[in-house]
Amino acid sequence: MCKVENNRDGKWDFGLNILGEDRMQETKLLKASHAKMKLWILRAITTLLLWTCIIQLVAIGEVWGPRLLQSWPSCSTSPNVSFMQPKSHFPPKRVYKNNGYLVVSCNGGLNQMRAAICDMVSIASYLNVTLIVPELDKTSFWQDPSDFQDIFDVDHFISSLRDEVRILKELPPRLKRRVELGNFYELSPVSWSNISYYNQQILPLLKKHKVVHLNKTDARLANNGLPVEIQKLRCKVNFNSLRFTAGIEELGRKVVKMLREKGPFLVLHLRYEMDMLSFSGCTQGCNTEEVNELTSMRYANPWWKEKVIDPYLKRKEGLCPLTPEETALVLTALGIDRNIQIYIAAGEIYGGDRRLRSLAEAFPNLVKKETLLDSSDLKFFRNHSSQMAALDYLVSLESDVFVPTYDGNMAKVVEGHRRYMGFKKTVLLNKRVLVGLIDQFNERSLSWDEFSLHVKEAHVNRMGSPKERVMISDKPKEEDYYHANPQECLGASE
Repeated sequence: MCKVENNRDGKWDFGLNILGEDRMQETKLLKASHAKMKLWILRAITTLLLWTCIIQLVAIGEVWGPRLLQSWPSCSTSPNVSFMQPKSHFPPKRVYKNNGYLVVSCNGGLNQMRAAICDMVSIASYLNVTLIVPELDKTSFWQDPSDFQDIFDVDHFISSLRDEVRILKELPPRLKRRVELGNFYELSPVSWSNISYYNQQILPLLKKHKVVHLNKTDARLANNGLPVEIQKLRCKVNFNSLRFTAGIEELGRKVVKMLREKGPFLVLHLRYEMDMLSFSGCTQGCNTEEVNELTSMRYANPWWKEKVIDPYLKRKEGLCPLTPEETALVLTALGIDRNIQIYIAAGEIYGGDRRLRSLAEAFPNLVKKETLLDSSDLKFFRNHSSQMAALDYLVSLESDVFVPTYDGNMAKVVEGHRRYMGFKKTVLLNKRVLVGLIDQFNERSLSWDEFSLHVKEAHVNRMGSPKERVMISDKPKEEDYYHANPQECLGASE
């Protein structure tokens, strides 16, 4: 029977008389053992549930994490800056027997060098050699001290092409010492050469000397008659691997955003700068003092071989950039809205505001990077013409309309890039036709309506639409430039 006893401390103690003392002790131990087992099982289940939750959270994070992080303000970045490069997934490295090391020195301005880099990567890949990151021109008219990594994302350049060619930032130490001692071969390749020239002439030199230095790279590879894989590699380099540095790209996006906020915009590559006028001998609209200055500059520059130039004949042949005054007439005749924003992608215009007056009167919304941006934005770009040109390049790509007044390297490379981006409108001015029409209009032998009609008719099929590249096998300099119309990499053509 049960009994209840009162403890000395006044608390009640419940017990069972029918159980013996040993049996009670055994029961207590069994209960304790069961309690420990339950606790262990509970802990195991809890741990399993926690790990399951963690795995689920990681899986969810992979999908939503990047989106959340992108919208979350960073401590190290200004909240209004969102220009983050996407994470790149680079291809596996190409493995091949190395036939030597190719060192190249690019010459000319930014876009001349850009096209040359595309060509040199393609040559190095075809010859199974190691390419050293190209050296940029520091001795030309612009005297720009920028290195490759100051303009282009060098790590992206190397990694994005590692399935095509091995690229190093510099020669290995042993070969570097050889070069310092003069133990290498240097030459300027023959212009407009096909791949057989490099296979038969350059490759044996690489195998013999291990290091070959090509000291000029502009227009050294043919426009046509090359294997399709080489043509497509030139495109891959240009449109994917030659990414500008983060600083240049971010500033370019800032300019584009400022322009877009005010509506559509046209980029005018007004190539009316002192170096172009001196080099080409084009002096239309210049006074006697300016003509003498430009002529003296041409004679003083040892890299410019042509010294005696007839500016009137050259203009009639359509080989001169349009003047700012001529450009104002042509844009108006083409029916460009006078209120559209016109971004001038160029350096300092020769003659300054005096020469820009007619253009500003015809199109009052003239802007350029120096007027859109604060001086602090451009302080690191000053005296670095290639970096300034890179900024103009980015804005030119994004414009609603691109109009170059001279078919130089920037005009051609931007034209090709805009074709690649979906044949964006690019007005390719027919200067030979235009100068004749302009002279007739100024001489009053053409009315404004007649002049405007003829200008429009001359450019109906010159708006950057698809077309076949013109090939002239015996006159490579007169062919359509490959980088202006890389049709092997584009959609359907006419």
